[in-house]
Amino acid sequence: MREYTRFLQRCFRLSFVGTKLYKFWMLFLSVVALIGLNAWAKQAVGGLATTGMTDQVSWGLYIANFTFLVGMAAAAVMLVIPVYVYKNKDLHDLVIFGELLAVAAVTMCLMFIMADMGRPDRGLHLFMRFNWPISVLTWDVIVLNGYLALNLHICGYLIWCAYNERKPGKAFYIPFVFLAIFWAFSIHTVTAFLYSGLGGRPFWNSAVLAPRFLASAFAAGPAFLVLTLLVINRFTKYDVPRAALQTLRGIITVALTINMFLLGCEVFTEFYTDSTHAASAHYLFEGLGGKHALVPWIWTAIALNTFALVVLYSPFKRRVVFYAPACGAMIVGIWIEKGMGLIVPGFIPTPLGEVFEYVPTLNETLVCFGIWAAGLLLFTILVRVTIPVLSGELTKNKLYSTDSFS
Repeated sequence: MREYTRFLQRCFRLSFVGTKLYKFWMLFLSVVALIGLNAWAKQAVGGLATTGMTDQVSWGLYIANFTFLVGMAAAAVMLVIPVYVYKNKDLHDLVIFGELLAVAAVTMCLMFIMADMGRPDRGLHLFMRFNWPISVLTWDVIVLNGYLALNLHICGYLIWCAYNERKPGKAFYIPFVFLAIFWAFSIHTVTAFLYSGLGGRPFWNSAVLAPRFLASAFAAGPAFLVLTLLVINRFTKYDVPRAALQTLRGIITVALTINMFLLGCEVFTEFYTDSTHAASAHYLFEGLGGKHALVPWIWTAIALNTFALVVLYSPFKRRVVFYAPACGAMIVGIWIEKGMGLIVPGFIPTPLGEVFEYVPTLNETLVCFGIWAAGLLLFTILVRVTIPVLSGELTKNKLYSTDSFS
């Protein structure tokens, strides 16, 4: 326990050490997180009336970000599968970065859920009235917290073993790795069932919603990992294997192709049948009753995803100058598609046929920025501490040079 406490102390001190660019990035995230905390405090006092949500549109920006981030968390399995199922030893260390992303993403998911509740004390209701196994929401609480615990154990154990310069005991983490693979699929499937199981919202009543969620998750998550690895390769001494980027590129290409195909299937079904239940799709893609706030958003998402897909299938995919922007465009496009392009249209029009548009307030937007900043701050610190341990610069018996992060 004494050595573990010393390890945590060294990691804490290390998180403050870095170049001017690193310190500016940490300062920027800290300021944005504090602004978001202040906005959340105003919401805690004023209630959800400080947001743009209404009785007609009761889920908004918070749940949109939650839905996207669940997919980001699930995408950690895309590095786990090649390593432990297909025995790709070149990617072994990089599994940890995927697990760290999962920890940060699930943490943000829980923060968005708390923000959407309006007051933190309402979270106790989930545990005081634990309606299991009937409630899908209860299943979501279980799988999210379980997935967080699994990833904390896996990456924590592997980093601790690397710090002590000893080989990890397979019995202490391999079973949890395979359990995490199953759990990664379950967290996004259960989230999809939250929507598709609501019979009063025809826009979500689709059997392909869960496969769409998984396909988009396995595109956006690895894309974020690619950008992370490119930054690590550029600004640290840790040498990212080229095989990692190639493997992730293949996963992204297949996943984005499937996601676009499933989206096309849903669009065809909605518009070709042209039933009364297609009103939400009409609102999203072309406007309804003179209301068209989301139309520019969804077409922007389709344009960004199409651009990314063209780059991934072109000869330019091997060049970072094209590959990195494609990953960035894909992340933004999928965030729009799975967030504002999925959650809000489900409530428009209402069951009575009324069209009430949803527009996030400034305070609501600041809370979202604050949560994202807090999550990225956590992820940055975790990666900052992990790199010296994996590279052998920070171990139990070795002092770490504070200027190694350059």
